[in-house]
Amino acid sequence: MGQKLTIEPVTRVEGHGKVTIHLDDENQVVQTRLHIVEFRGFERFIQGRPYWEAPVLVQRLCGICPVSHHLAAAKALDVIVGVGPDNISPTAEKMRRLMHYGQFFQSHSLHFFHLVSPDLLFGIDADPAKRNVIEVAREFKDLAVQGVMMRKFGQEIIEATAGKKIHGTGAIPGGINKSLSIEEKMKFLIGKDPLNVDQMITWAQGALDLFKDYHKKNKNLIDNFAKFPSSHLSLVRKDGALDIYHGVIRAVDTEGNKILHDIDYQDYLDYIAEEVKSWSYMKFPYLRSLGNKEGWYTVGPLARLNTCDFIPTPLAQKEFEIFRAYTNGKPNNMSMHMHWARLIETLHAAEMIKELLDDPDILEGELVRKGNKTIEGVGLIEAPRGTLFHHYRINKDDQIEMANLIVSTTNNNTPMNRAVELVAKSYMNGQEKITEGMLNAVETAIRAYDPCLSCATHALGKMPLEITLYNSNDEVIDIKRSE
Repeated sequence: MGQKLTIEPVTRVEGHGKVTIHLDDENQVVQTRLHIVEFRGFERFIQGRPYWEAPVLVQRLCGICPVSHHLAAAKALDVIVGVGPDNISPTAEKMRRLMHYGQFFQSHSLHFFHLVSPDLLFGIDADPAKRNVIEVAREFKDLAVQGVMMRKFGQEIIEATAGKKIHGTGAIPGGINKSLSIEEKMKFLIGKDPLNVDQMITWAQGALDLFKDYHKKNKNLIDNFAKFPSSHLSLVRKDGALDIYHGVIRAVDTEGNKILHDIDYQDYLDYIAEEVKSWSYMKFPYLRSLGNKEGWYTVGPLARLNTCDFIPTPLAQKEFEIFRAYTNGKPNNMSMHMHWARLIETLHAAEMIKELLDDPDILEGELVRKGNKTIEGVGLIEAPRGTLFHHYRINKDDQIEMANLIVSTTNNNTPMNRAVELVAKSYMNGQEKITEGMLNAVETAIRAYDPCLSCATHALGKMPLEITLYNSNDEVIDIKRSE
Protein backbone atom coordinates (compact mmCIF):
# COMPACT_ATOMS: atom_id res chain seq x y z
CA MET A 1 0.00 0.00 0.00
CA GLY A 2 1.15 3.54 -0.67
CA GLN A 3 2.43 5.43 2.34
CA LYS A 4 2.92 9.00 3.48
CA LEU A 5 5.61 10.06 5.94
CA THR A 6 5.33 13.34 7.83
CA ILE A 7 8.33 14.78 9.66
CA GLU A 8 7.05 17.49 11.97
CA PRO A 9 8.55 19.64 13.26
CA VAL A 10 11.82 19.98 11.40
CA THR A 11 14.09 21.04 14.23
CA ARG A 12 16.82 23.64 14.57
CA VAL A 13 15.13 25.91 12.05
CA GLU A 14 14.09 29.49 12.83
CA GLY A 15 10.32 29.01 12.87
CA HIS A 16 8.30 25.93 12.06
CA GLY A 17 8.55 23.48 9.18
CA LYS A 18 7.78 19.92 8.24
CA VAL A 19 8.70 17.38 5.59
CA THR A 20 6.24 15.10 3.80
CA ILE A 21 7.42 12.03 1.93
CA HIS A 22 5.08 10.00 -0.27
CA LEU A 23 5.84 6.37 -1.17
CA ASP A 24 4.14 4.14 -3.74
CA ASP A 25 2.95 0.58 -3.28
CA GLU A 26 6.52 -0.71 -3.61
CA ASN A 27 7.72 1.70 -0.92
CA GLN A 28 9.58 3.84 -3.45
CA VAL A 29 9.73 7.59 -2.78
CA VAL A 30 7.63 9.42 -5.37
CA GLN A 31 7.36 12.91 -3.82
CA THR A 32 9.06 14.92 -1.07
CA ARG A 33 8.35 18.43 0.12
CA LEU A 34 9.90 20.73 2.70
CA HIS A 35 6.99 22.83 3.99
CA ILE A 36 7.49 26.14 5.81
CA VAL A 37 4.21 26.47 7.66
CA GLU A 38 4.80 29.65 9.67
CA PHE A 39 3.87 33.10 8.36
CA ARG A 40 6.07 35.94 9.63
CA GLY A 41 4.73 38.98 7.75
CA PHE A 42 7.64 41.40 8.25
CA GLU A 43 7.23 42.80 4.75
CA ARG A 44 3.73 43.95 5.70
CA PHE A 45 3.86 45.10 9.28
CA ILE A 46 6.85 47.43 8.84
CA GLN A 47 4.80 49.37 6.30
CA GLY A 48 3.86 52.73 7.76
CA ARG A 49 6.89 52.87 10.03
CA PRO A 50 9.49 55.66 9.64
CA TYR A 51 12.23 54.41 7.33
CA TRP A 52 15.02 54.99 9.87
CA GLU A 53 13.48 52.36 12.15
CA ALA A 54 13.97 49.57 9.60
CA PRO A 55 17.50 48.43 10.60
CA VAL A 56 16.35 47.88 14.18
CA LEU A 57 12.93 46.42 13.33
CA VAL A 58 13.81 43.89 10.63
CA GLN A 59 16.66 42.30 12.58
CA ARG A 60 13.95 40.83 14.84
CA LEU A 61 13.44 38.33 12.04
CA CYS A 62 16.21 36.30 13.63
CA GLY A 63 18.10 36.03 16.90
CA ILE A 64 20.89 34.04 15.25
CA CYS A 65 21.85 36.39 12.41
CA PRO A 66 20.32 39.79 13.27
CA VAL A 67 23.46 41.60 12.11
CA SER A 68 22.82 40.48 8.54
CA HIS A 69 19.31 41.98 8.46
CA HIS A 70 20.52 45.06 10.36
CA LEU A 71 23.22 45.77 7.76
CA ALA A 72 21.16 44.86 4.68
CA ALA A 73 18.45 47.29 5.77
CA ALA A 74 21.03 50.00 6.56
CA LYS A 75 22.59 49.58 3.12
CA ALA A 76 19.19 49.99 1.45
CA LEU A 77 18.55 53.13 3.49
CA ASP A 78 22.00 54.49 2.58
CA VAL A 79 20.64 54.70 -0.95
CA ILE A 80 17.45 56.40 0.21
CA VAL A 81 19.33 59.08 2.19
CA GLY A 82 21.49 59.79 -0.85
CA VAL A 83 24.75 58.17 0.21
CA GLY A 84 24.88 54.69 -1.27
CA PRO A 85 27.28 51.88 -0.41
CA ASP A 86 30.15 53.37 -2.39
CA ASN A 87 30.00 56.74 -0.66
CA ILE A 88 29.70 56.10 3.06
CA SER A 89 32.73 57.15 5.08
CA PRO A 90 35.72 54.80 5.48
CA THR A 91 35.09 54.64 9.23
CA ALA A 92 31.45 53.69 8.73
CA GLU A 93 32.19 51.02 6.16
CA LYS A 94 35.03 49.44 8.14
CA MET A 95 33.05 49.39 11.38
CA ARG A 96 30.16 47.74 9.57
CA ARG A 97 32.52 45.23 8.02
CA LEU A 98 34.04 44.45 11.42
CA MET A 99 30.55 43.89 12.80
CA HIS A 100 29.70 41.62 9.88
CA TYR A 101 32.87 39.53 10.08
CA GLY A 102 32.24 39.10 13.79
CA GLN A 103 28.76 37.86 12.88
CA PHE A 104 30.18 35.38 10.34
CA PHE A 105 32.77 34.11 12.79
CA GLN A 106 30.31 33.45 15.62
CA SER A 107 27.55 32.05 13.40
CA HIS A 108 29.79 29.64 11.50
CA SER A 109 31.43 28.52 14.76
CA LEU A 110 28.04 27.90 16.35
CA HIS A 111 26.89 25.85 13.39
CA PHE A 112 29.97 23.66 13.09
CA PHE A 113 30.81 22.99 16.73
CA HIS A 114 27.33 22.90 18.27
CA LEU A 115 25.12 21.53 15.51
CA VAL A 116 27.26 19.65 12.99
CA SER A 117 30.06 18.13 15.05
CA PRO A 118 27.81 15.61 16.87
CA ASP A 119 26.92 14.00 13.53
CA LEU A 120 30.55 13.95 12.41
CA LEU A 121 32.04 12.75 15.69
CA PHE A 122 29.41 10.17 16.64
CA GLY A 123 27.76 9.33 13.30
CA ILE A 124 24.40 10.08 11.71
CA ASP A 125 23.03 6.79 13.05
CA ALA A 126 24.30 7.28 16.62
CA ASP A 127 21.94 7.18 19.57
CA PRO A 128 20.32 10.64 19.81
CA ALA A 129 21.02 10.62 23.53
CA LYS A 130 24.70 10.75 22.55
CA ARG A 131 24.45 12.85 19.40
CA ASN A 132 24.40 16.31 20.99
CA VAL A 133 26.76 19.06 22.07
CA ILE A 134 26.77 17.96 25.72
CA GLU A 135 28.25 14.60 24.76
CA VAL A 136 30.77 16.41 22.54
CA ALA A 137 31.80 18.38 25.62
CA ARG A 138 32.18 15.19 27.64
CA GLU A 139 34.25 13.26 25.12
CA PHE A 140 36.00 16.11 23.29
CA LYS A 141 36.37 18.76 25.98
CA ASP A 142 39.01 20.86 24.23
CA LEU A 143 36.96 20.95 21.03
CA ALA A 144 33.82 22.00 22.88
CA VAL A 145 35.63 24.77 24.76
CA GLN A 146 37.11 25.94 21.49
CA GLY A 147 33.67 26.21 19.90
CA VAL A 148 32.25 28.15 22.84
CA MET A 149 35.20 30.56 22.94
CA MET A 150 35.10 31.17 19.18
CA ARG A 151 31.44 32.07 19.33
CA LYS A 152 32.05 34.27 22.38
CA PHE A 153 34.79 36.16 20.54
CA GLY A 154 32.53 36.84 17.56
CA GLN A 155 29.70 37.97 19.83
CA GLU A 156 31.99 40.41 21.62
CA ILE A 157 33.09 41.88 18.28
CA ILE A 158 29.39 42.45 17.53
CA GLU A 159 28.84 44.05 20.93
CA ALA A 160 31.75 46.45 20.41
CA THR A 161 30.51 47.53 16.97
CA ALA A 162 26.71 47.30 17.27
CA GLY A 163 26.25 48.15 20.96
CA LYS A 164 24.71 44.77 21.89
CA LYS A 165 25.50 41.15 21.09
CA ILE A 166 21.97 40.64 19.77
CA HIS A 167 19.75 43.26 18.11
CA GLY A 168 22.20 46.14 18.27
CA THR A 169 21.84 49.64 16.85
CA GLY A 170 25.29 50.39 15.39
CA ALA A 171 24.33 50.86 11.73
CA ILE A 172 22.07 53.79 10.85
CA PRO A 173 21.04 55.30 7.50
CA GLY A 174 24.16 56.85 6.01
CA GLY A 175 26.69 55.35 8.41
CA ILE A 176 27.15 54.25 12.02
CA ASN A 177 26.60 55.70 15.50
CA LYS A 178 29.95 54.80 17.11
CA SER A 179 33.57 54.03 16.40
CA LEU A 180 35.80 51.61 18.28
CA SER A 181 37.75 52.65 21.37
CA ILE A 182 41.47 51.93 21.67
CA GLU A 183 40.70 49.73 24.69
CA GLU A 184 38.26 47.63 22.65
CA LYS A 185 40.75 47.32 19.84
CA MET A 186 43.59 46.15 22.08
CA LYS A 187 41.31 43.70 23.89
CA PHE A 188 40.69 41.85 20.64
CA LEU A 189 44.24 42.11 19.34
CA ILE A 190 46.22 41.11 22.42
CA GLY A 191 43.51 40.32 24.95
CA LYS A 192 43.51 37.72 27.66
CA ASP A 193 44.18 34.24 26.31
CA PRO A 194 42.31 32.70 24.54
CA LEU A 195 40.08 35.62 23.53
CA ASN A 196 42.38 37.32 21.04
CA VAL A 197 42.31 37.27 17.28
CA ASP A 198 45.53 35.29 16.79
CA GLN A 199 44.12 32.42 18.85
CA MET A 200 40.92 32.57 16.81
CA ILE A 201 42.91 32.22 13.58
CA THR A 202 44.74 29.21 15.02
CA TRP A 203 41.51 27.57 16.14
CA ALA A 204 39.85 28.24 12.77
CA GLN A 205 42.75 26.45 11.09
CA GLY A 206 42.35 23.58 13.55
CA ALA A 207 38.65 23.23 12.74
CA LEU A 208 39.53 22.99 9.06
CA ASP A 209 42.10 20.30 9.79
CA LEU A 210 39.50 18.38 11.78
CA PHE A 211 37.03 18.45 8.90
CA LYS A 212 39.60 17.53 6.27
CA ASP A 213 40.79 14.59 8.38
CA TYR A 214 37.19 13.43 8.79
CA HIS A 215 36.67 13.82 5.04
CA LYS A 216 39.61 11.52 4.28
CA LYS A 217 38.15 8.82 6.53
CA ASN A 218 34.54 9.26 5.39
CA LYS A 219 34.92 10.23 1.76
CA ASN A 220 31.79 8.47 0.52
CA LEU A 221 29.51 10.22 3.01
CA ILE A 222 30.97 13.70 2.55
CA ASP A 223 31.19 13.49 -1.24
CA ASN A 224 27.96 11.68 -2.12
CA PHE A 225 25.39 12.58 0.52
CA ALA A 226 22.77 14.84 -1.16
CA LYS A 227 24.97 15.57 -4.17
CA PHE A 228 23.17 17.14 -7.14
CA PRO A 229 23.91 19.66 -9.93
CA SER A 230 23.02 23.28 -9.18
CA SER A 231 23.61 26.85 -10.24
CA HIS A 232 25.18 29.13 -7.62
CA LEU A 233 24.68 32.83 -6.81
CA SER A 234 26.43 35.33 -4.54
CA LEU A 235 27.95 38.74 -4.17
CA VAL A 236 31.53 39.10 -5.37
CA ARG A 237 33.82 42.10 -5.22
CA LYS A 238 34.13 43.91 -8.53
CA ASP A 239 37.50 42.23 -9.11
CA GLY A 240 35.99 38.80 -8.45
CA ALA A 241 37.17 38.42 -4.84
CA LEU A 242 35.04 36.92 -2.09
CA ASP A 243 33.26 39.81 -0.36
CA ILE A 244 30.46 39.35 2.15
CA TYR A 245 29.63 43.06 2.61
CA HIS A 246 29.44 44.69 -0.83
CA GLY A 247 29.90 43.93 -4.50
CA VAL A 248 28.01 42.81 -7.58
CA ILE A 249 25.78 39.78 -8.16
CA ARG A 250 27.36 36.86 -9.99
CA ALA A 251 25.79 33.49 -10.79
CA VAL A 252 27.35 30.44 -12.42
CA ASP A 253 25.80 27.25 -13.72
CA THR A 254 26.79 23.76 -12.66
CA GLU A 255 29.72 23.81 -15.10
CA GLY A 256 31.00 27.19 -13.94
CA ASN A 257 29.71 29.28 -16.85
CA LYS A 258 28.50 32.74 -15.85
CA ILE A 259 24.74 33.16 -16.09
CA LEU A 260 24.62 36.48 -14.22
CA HIS A 261 27.51 38.69 -15.23
CA ASP A 262 28.39 40.82 -12.18
CA ILE A 263 25.25 42.94 -12.17
CA ASP A 264 24.41 45.95 -9.98
CA TYR A 265 22.12 44.67 -7.24
CA GLN A 266 19.98 47.80 -7.42
CA ASP A 267 18.63 46.15 -10.59
CA TYR A 268 18.01 42.72 -9.04
CA LEU A 269 14.32 42.68 -10.04
CA ASP A 270 15.36 42.67 -13.70
CA TYR A 271 17.07 39.33 -13.13
CA ILE A 272 15.42 37.55 -10.19
CA ALA A 273 11.76 36.66 -9.70
CA GLU A 274 9.87 34.68 -7.07
CA GLU A 275 6.98 32.24 -7.24
CA VAL A 276 4.71 30.93 -4.52
CA LYS A 277 3.38 27.43 -3.98
CA SER A 278 0.31 26.38 -2.06
CA TRP A 279 2.14 24.07 0.34
CA SER A 280 4.68 26.55 1.77
CA TYR A 281 4.81 30.10 3.08
CA MET A 282 8.37 30.36 1.77
CA LYS A 283 8.79 31.74 -1.73
CA PHE A 284 10.80 30.11 -4.52
CA PRO A 285 13.26 32.53 -6.22
CA TYR A 286 14.61 31.91 -9.71
CA LEU A 287 16.56 33.63 -12.48
CA ARG A 288 14.16 35.20 -14.97
CA SER A 289 16.36 34.30 -17.94
CA LEU A 290 16.06 30.57 -17.17
CA GLY A 291 12.49 30.45 -15.89
CA ASN A 292 11.03 28.94 -12.75
CA LYS A 293 11.80 25.33 -13.73
CA GLU A 294 15.53 25.69 -14.48
CA GLY A 295 16.40 29.05 -12.90
CA TRP A 296 16.70 28.02 -9.24
CA TYR A 297 20.09 28.37 -7.58
CA THR A 298 22.04 27.72 -4.37
CA VAL A 299 23.40 30.43 -2.05
CA GLY A 300 25.63 30.27 1.02
CA PRO A 301 29.23 29.20 1.73
CA LEU A 302 29.39 26.65 -1.09
CA ALA A 303 27.94 29.09 -3.60
CA ARG A 304 30.29 31.88 -2.54
CA LEU A 305 33.34 29.69 -3.08
CA ASN A 306 31.93 28.53 -6.41
CA THR A 307 31.33 32.04 -7.74
CA CYS A 308 34.36 33.99 -6.50
CA ASP A 309 37.78 33.98 -8.18
CA PHE A 310 39.88 34.28 -5.03
CA ILE A 311 39.81 35.07 -1.30
CA PRO A 312 41.66 38.26 -0.32
CA THR A 313 43.36 36.91 2.83
CA PRO A 314 46.42 34.62 2.60
CA LEU A 315 45.51 31.68 4.85
CA ALA A 316 41.97 31.35 3.54
CA GLN A 317 43.21 31.74 -0.04
CA LYS A 318 45.54 28.78 0.45
CA GLU A 319 42.62 26.68 1.70
CA PHE A 320 40.45 27.95 -1.15
CA GLU A 321 42.99 26.69 -3.68
CA ILE A 322 42.86 23.22 -2.09
CA PHE A 323 39.05 23.36 -2.09
CA ARG A 324 38.81 24.33 -5.76
CA ALA A 325 41.42 21.80 -6.81
CA TYR A 326 39.28 19.02 -5.36
CA THR A 327 36.77 19.54 -8.21
CA ASN A 328 39.40 20.57 -10.78
CA GLY A 329 38.21 24.17 -10.67
CA LYS A 330 34.60 23.29 -11.46
CA PRO A 331 31.73 24.26 -9.13
CA ASN A 332 31.38 21.98 -6.13
CA ASN A 333 27.87 20.48 -5.91
CA MET A 334 28.34 18.29 -2.83
CA SER A 335 25.97 19.38 -0.06
CA MET A 336 28.21 18.17 2.77
CA HIS A 337 31.03 20.31 1.38
CA MET A 338 28.99 23.26 2.67
CA HIS A 339 30.75 22.55 5.97
CA TRP A 340 34.19 22.68 4.32
CA ALA A 341 33.36 25.98 2.64
CA ARG A 342 31.89 27.34 5.88
CA LEU A 343 35.12 26.65 7.76
CA ILE A 344 37.22 28.33 5.08
CA GLU A 345 35.01 31.38 5.51
CA THR A 346 35.46 31.17 9.28
CA LEU A 347 39.22 31.40 8.80
CA HIS A 348 38.77 34.28 6.34
CA ALA A 349 36.55 36.12 8.84
CA ALA A 350 39.21 35.81 11.56
CA GLU A 351 41.88 37.14 9.19
CA MET A 352 39.66 40.05 8.17
CA ILE A 353 38.88 40.88 11.80
CA LYS A 354 42.60 41.16 12.48
CA GLU A 355 43.13 43.31 9.38
CA LEU A 356 40.29 45.66 10.34
CA LEU A 357 41.46 45.92 13.96
CA ASP A 358 44.81 47.14 12.65
CA ASP A 359 43.13 49.84 10.53
CA PRO A 360 43.21 53.32 12.16
CA ASP A 361 39.91 54.29 10.52
CA ILE A 362 37.93 52.21 13.01
CA LEU A 363 39.08 54.46 15.88
CA GLU A 364 38.07 57.83 14.51
CA GLY A 365 36.61 59.50 11.47
CA GLU A 366 33.34 60.65 9.97
CA LEU A 367 30.45 58.51 11.20
CA VAL A 368 27.46 59.63 9.09
CA ARG A 369 26.97 61.18 5.67
CA LYS A 370 23.83 62.50 3.99
CA GLY A 371 23.01 63.37 0.40
CA ASN A 372 19.98 64.00 -1.76
CA LYS A 373 17.17 61.80 -0.55
CA THR A 374 15.38 59.43 -2.91
CA ILE A 375 12.37 57.22 -2.35
CA GLU A 376 13.73 53.74 -3.06
CA GLY A 377 16.79 51.64 -2.28
CA VAL A 378 18.10 48.08 -2.31
CA GLY A 379 20.57 46.63 0.18
CA LEU A 380 22.37 43.37 -0.50
CA ILE A 381 24.69 41.49 1.79
CA GLU A 382 26.02 37.97 2.24
CA ALA A 383 24.52 36.56 5.42
CA PRO A 384 26.26 33.49 6.86
CA ARG A 385 23.57 31.38 5.20
CA GLY A 386 23.67 33.16 1.83
CA THR A 387 22.66 36.19 -0.19
CA LEU A 388 20.17 38.49 1.55
CA PHE A 389 18.04 41.10 -0.28
CA HIS A 390 16.36 44.08 1.39
CA HIS A 391 14.34 46.48 -0.80
CA TYR A 392 12.38 49.48 0.50
CA ARG A 393 10.32 52.32 -0.92
CA ILE A 394 9.14 55.30 1.16
CA ASN A 395 6.40 57.90 0.75
CA LYS A 396 6.45 61.69 1.11
CA ASP A 397 6.03 61.35 4.90
CA ASP A 398 9.18 59.22 5.22
CA GLN A 399 7.13 56.11 5.93
CA ILE A 400 7.93 52.73 4.44
CA GLU A 401 5.25 51.92 1.87
CA MET A 402 6.85 48.83 0.30
CA ALA A 403 9.30 46.23 1.56
CA ASN A 404 10.57 43.15 -0.23
CA LEU A 405 12.92 40.75 1.57
CA ILE A 406 14.49 37.68 0.00
CA VAL A 407 16.29 35.93 2.83
CA SER A 408 19.07 33.40 2.46
CA THR A 409 16.94 30.40 3.39
CA THR A 410 14.35 31.45 0.82
CA ASN A 411 17.02 31.48 -1.87
CA ASN A 412 17.94 27.93 -0.81
CA ASN A 413 14.35 26.70 -0.83
CA THR A 414 14.59 24.59 -3.98
CA PRO A 415 18.08 23.19 -3.20
CA MET A 416 16.93 22.11 0.25
CA ASN A 417 13.93 20.39 -1.30
CA ARG A 418 16.25 18.63 -3.77
CA ALA A 419 18.52 17.50 -0.94
CA VAL A 420 15.59 16.13 1.06
CA GLU A 421 14.37 14.21 -1.97
CA LEU A 422 17.76 12.61 -2.64
CA VAL A 423 18.30 11.58 0.96
CA ALA A 424 14.76 10.25 1.33
CA LYS A 425 15.18 8.08 -1.76
CA SER A 426 18.57 6.89 -0.63
CA TYR A 427 17.52 5.96 2.89
CA MET A 428 13.83 5.08 2.57
CA ASN A 429 13.26 3.42 -0.80
CA GLY A 430 12.05 -0.09 -0.16
CA GLN A 431 11.91 0.34 3.63
CA GLU A 432 8.81 -0.56 5.63
CA LYS A 433 10.00 0.55 9.07
CA ILE A 434 11.17 3.98 10.14
CA THR A 435 14.44 4.25 12.01
CA GLU A 436 15.84 7.18 13.96
CA GLY A 437 18.78 7.18 11.56
CA MET A 438 16.39 7.93 8.71
CA LEU A 439 15.02 10.90 10.64
CA ASN A 440 18.45 12.30 11.26
CA ALA A 441 19.59 11.68 7.68
CA VAL A 442 16.79 13.94 6.43
CA GLU A 443 17.68 16.57 9.02
CA THR A 444 21.36 16.27 8.17
CA ALA A 445 20.55 17.20 4.56
CA ILE A 446 18.60 20.27 5.68
CA ARG A 447 21.19 21.16 8.33
CA ALA A 448 23.96 21.40 5.73
CA TYR A 449 22.27 24.58 4.50
CA ASP A 450 22.17 26.05 8.04
CA PRO A 451 18.64 27.41 7.52
CA CYS A 452 18.24 30.21 10.10
CA LEU A 453 18.61 27.91 13.06
CA SER A 454 16.79 28.45 16.31
CA CYS A 455 19.17 26.43 18.42
CA ALA A 456 17.85 27.59 21.80
CA THR A 457 14.45 26.05 21.13
CA HIS A 458 15.40 22.43 21.83
CA ALA A 459 17.62 21.61 24.80
CA LEU A 460 20.74 19.48 24.67
CA GLY A 461 20.63 19.22 20.91
CA LYS A 462 17.59 16.93 21.03
CA MET A 463 15.47 16.65 17.93
CA PRO A 464 11.77 16.29 18.84
CA LEU A 465 11.14 15.01 15.35
CA GLU A 466 8.18 12.80 14.53
CA ILE A 467 7.48 10.75 11.43
CA THR A 468 4.06 9.23 10.97
CA LEU A 469 3.63 6.38 8.47
CA TYR A 470 0.23 6.14 6.78
CA ASN A 471 -1.17 3.57 4.40
CA SER A 472 -2.98 4.54 1.21
CA ASN A 473 -6.23 4.90 3.20
CA ASP A 474 -4.57 7.50 5.48
CA GLU A 475 -4.57 5.04 8.38
CA VAL A 476 -1.65 5.35 10.80
CA ILE A 477 0.47 2.18 10.72
CA ASP A 478 3.68 3.38 12.43
CA ILE A 479 4.92 6.38 14.42
CA LYS A 480 8.54 7.09 15.25
CA ARG A 481 9.67 9.85 17.58
CA SER A 482 13.25 10.86 18.25
CA GLU A 483 13.83 11.30 21.97
